[in-house]
Amino acid sequence: MTFPTQTARTPGHAAHKSGALSPREREVLWDMEDHFWTSGADNAQATTATNAVMVFPYPAGILQGDQIWPHLRERTGWRSVVMAERRVMRCGEFAILTYRVSAEKPDVPIYKALCASTYLKDDDKWLRISHQQTMVV
Repeated sequence: MTFPTQTARTPGHAAHKSGALSPREREVLWDMEDHFWTSGADNAQATTATNAVMVFPYPAGILQGDQIWPHLRERTGWRSVVMAERRVMRCGEFAILTYRVSAEKPDVPIYKALCASTYLKDDDKWLRISHQQTMVV
């Protein structure tokens, strides 16, 4: 019995065809990500798909859809956010933003994390479909 010799890294596979975001698209996505942190849960919800998935440090854990918003109502509205080591990757209608964040608000210790957000371009509008934070000390 013989098997095809193609591997998962076949150049023709869609996952290997990275695309580029225009400077305007990059600006829009990074602006959306900044507002995700600073503009409150209502803004975050308006730019997030209905059944999105988010992963937060313990105790919140993995949240999806309507589970997300009570958590974010308590944990958004940072007064300043610095995103370092920013990277963006596009594959078809998906864009992934990765970065190291340092966020600050009154009476709360500075929050530092490694983050990733995935966006889908749907009907010419970007929507967040996932977000993940790994706290760093």
